[in-house]
Amino acid sequence: MIINILAGGPEELLPELTDYAEENTVWVGVDRGVFHLLNREIMPEIAFGDFDSVSPEELEFIEKHVSNMQRYKPEKNETDMELALNWALAQEPTMIRMFGATGGRLDHLFANMHLLLNPLKEKNPATVYLIDRHNIAFLKGPGSYTIEKMKTKKYISFVPLTLDVSGITLEGFKFPLKNRHISLGSTLCISNELISDYGTFSFSEGILIVIRSHD
Repeated sequence: MIINILAGGPEELLPELTDYAEENTVWVGVDRGVFHLLNREIMPEIAFGDFDSVSPEELEFIEKHVSNMQRYKPEKNETDMELALNWALAQEPTMIRMFGATGGRLDHLFANMHLLLNPLKEKNPATVYLIDRHNIAFLKGPGSYTIEKMKTKKYISFVPLTLDVSGITLEGFKFPLKNRHISLGSTLCISNELISDYGTFSFSEGILIVIRSHD
């Protein structure tokens, strides 16, 4: 099972959502993201939020079409996206994709980026992807990974999320590395590219944000 979560970020940054509507996909709406889904004739299985970013008319429209709504007061300890992600992780999916979670307020962007840590902290095997029209971001812990070339997003960046990332090795890349150490704030691994259909990256300590993007 794949779970797609749509939040209420700027619509102009959304990719074509129908490209992500595979069989056995569950859609989840978050706050204004529920309205965006319904406008695209995509029915969310469940909705989360305090719904402070929709008008009374839009909320009435949402309530008319979505039977499973988890409503919260604005004063709470978790963001609406975190509540939705926690629910999604509990369903034990193979993959979670978060849309509408970039652009606009920087505090929301950083909060959503840090939510990618949750499955790693809980040792949940599901990978969570943060996706918009120009970027795909996900986190990896120590290990060795294969990565495939994408024509639409040729740039690949590796950004340390922890103070240090040790032993990073990049093979099959335009700018290869061998057993290097990078620290938080380093730009050494920004805007790399694959030179063949597949490449590998590996490291022994730390956590990396992997970002695939295009101009």
